[in-house]
Amino acid sequence: MDPISYAPHSLSSDELKKAYLNLALPRMIEEKMLIALRQGRISKWFSGFGQEAISVGVAMALQSDEYILTMHRNLGVFTTREIPLKRLFSQFQGKMNGFTKGRDRSFHFGSKEHHIVGMISHLGPQLGVANGIALSHKIQKRKKATVVFTGDGGASEGDFHESLNTAAVWQLPTIFVVENNQWGLSTPSQEQFRCKQFIDKGIGYGMEAVQIDGNNILEVYTQIAKIAEDIRKNPRPILVEALTFRMRGHEEASGTKYYPEGIQDAWSAKDPVDNYEKYLIDQEIFSKEEMDSIKKNYKKEIQEAFDAAFAEEDVVFNAEVELSDVYAPFDTPLVSPKGNSREIRLVDAISEALKQSMEKYHDLVIMGQDVADYGGVFKITDGFVDAFGKDRVRNTPLCESAIVGSALGLSISGQKAIMEMQFADFVTEGFTQIVNNLAKIHWRWGQNADVVIRMPTGAGVAAGPFHSQSNEAWFTHVPGLKVVYPSNPYDAKGLLNRSIEDPNPVLFFEHKALYRSLSGSVPDEYYTTPIGRAGVLQEGQDLTIITYGMGVHWATEIASEFEGDSIEIIDLKTLVPLDVETLLKSVRKTGRCIVLQEDTKFGGIASEVASIVQEECFESLDAPVKRVGSLDTPVPFSAVLEEGFLAKNQLKEAMNSTLKY
Repeated sequence: MDPISYAPHSLSSDELKKAYLNLALPRMIEEKMLIALRQGRISKWFSGFGQEAISVGVAMALQSDEYILTMHRNLGVFTTREIPLKRLFSQFQGKMNGFTKGRDRSFHFGSKEHHIVGMISHLGPQLGVANGIALSHKIQKRKKATVVFTGDGGASEGDFHESLNTAAVWQLPTIFVVENNQWGLSTPSQEQFRCKQFIDKGIGYGMEAVQIDGNNILEVYTQIAKIAEDIRKNPRPILVEALTFRMRGHEEASGTKYYPEGIQDAWSAKDPVDNYEKYLIDQEIFSKEEMDSIKKNYKKEIQEAFDAAFAEEDVVFNAEVELSDVYAPFDTPLVSPKGNSREIRLVDAISEALKQSMEKYHDLVIMGQDVADYGGVFKITDGFVDAFGKDRVRNTPLCESAIVGSALGLSISGQKAIMEMQFADFVTEGFTQIVNNLAKIHWRWGQNADVVIRMPTGAGVAAGPFHSQSNEAWFTHVPGLKVVYPSNPYDAKGLLNRSIEDPNPVLFFEHKALYRSLSGSVPDEYYTTPIGRAGVLQEGQDLTIITYGMGVHWATEIASEFEGDSIEIIDLKTLVPLDVETLLKSVRKTGRCIVLQEDTKFGGIASEVASIVQEECFESLDAPVKRVGSLDTPVPFSAVLEEGFLAKNQLKEAMNSTLKY
């Protein structure tokens, strides 16, 4: 193992001292945390012992308002950014004063004030979020760099490829730092990847790649500072491989028994703190006595902050507080429709909403496959490039996870973002970003996710099982997401405008078969309609049909055949939040209820609505609540099979049996 060779470059004595002060603090916190873990005063610890030079060097190299996206072993980023130790320890102990109010663990948090974005356990999604922040900087011409960390293990995830490829295509000022510590939990590098070194991967992306000694604080600091300064002037991504070693277990409970004998001793010779201390003493920059004094003061500061955090009251559960933090506050007044109206198709109403919102919000960015010059596969953004430019109407590579992440990054940087899933079916490729990042980030540490994801959905166009699914129920189960599903052009325009206004993540479902087959009267000017409010499409006394999307049109058509019966039809419009009050009022009046969905029957939104109705209206019911959904199979391609699959075929019989019960 080669010793560390320090080159001070043009660093002053004060800068060399500052590097030591920044390096020593996280090491001493590490030592305290390991003791606290054994004492049961914290529940878990992911140690960065032996890797401190990377975090500290990177944080020192960046400007204080440049974002750093961290992972498990980046304690040095938080301390170098001077987060108050008491609050840091409150976070580690799950106290209310912590950044996540006891809702998330250790380093799973961020701080807007300190320009840090914390991780989620899935590791890879951080990379795409960094791209979104860097994209915002590039669009706004802010001349800023963004750094995102990953490990040699995390770099095996698909997000690594998607994010590096996107950054290269868009030439984003993102620094991707791979902390190559040789192990992914218990799996050694040779079982993680076949290339000799990570910098080899840069070639395939057309990206510069630099390898540094991650245990050498001065090399990390000077190299990252040089790269950051360069890409501020000439935006482009750079891959940095920081060679280091994880001296302790992935987390303390897992231990290190799987390490080959002697490997820790060999790497101990390259300890970043011990080596730098020796260098500073040899260069007569610090004396040992001065270092001992620094450590003594740190020890006192750490103990006082830890004890103060420990003395804080334990978190008290309050359901109202927990629920109130799921969504970012939003009370922007509705915009009433005014001016002339005209008959337009659903597809035109959606396009018009996007255009008027782009005009209203000058920082709004639309991203998706083929959305730019081509105008999207459904031509909804046709002409948008001419009107708004390619910075704001962006074609993306085929990488849904990285692009959802980029949309979140834009939001973190203060912009609004819309992502078009070319087909709702493709959302599976971005599922983690949506359900674990977008949905939870405000509840976790108060960061809004100002993102709308447009979801062309539904069957009836003979497109087969991978272009016809109704997958809205996948997301209604995830707290933190809003799910909107209009059935007509008027609501489509007003609800899409409102979704874009809303600072929370919204999945906006648009039925493909209705795009050009359905027209309605729509005001010319910008207006909004409320999210979370259902509509009574037609009033009745004998039966309530609760539905949404294509189901509204099926219900209207078939109800017209029941001349002797009075049928009330409720259009949900929004699945989350659900307008329970309107549903219950209707069912209490009619005494009978059918919940209709295009989605397959089992486990859909109809099941939830039916359950609510049964629980709340039991004494008012004159018949069992009935669910009507499509066949529990994938969506077939053949038009004949597809027609038989759809829920519409079962609705008339369900209405007859419910009315006669």
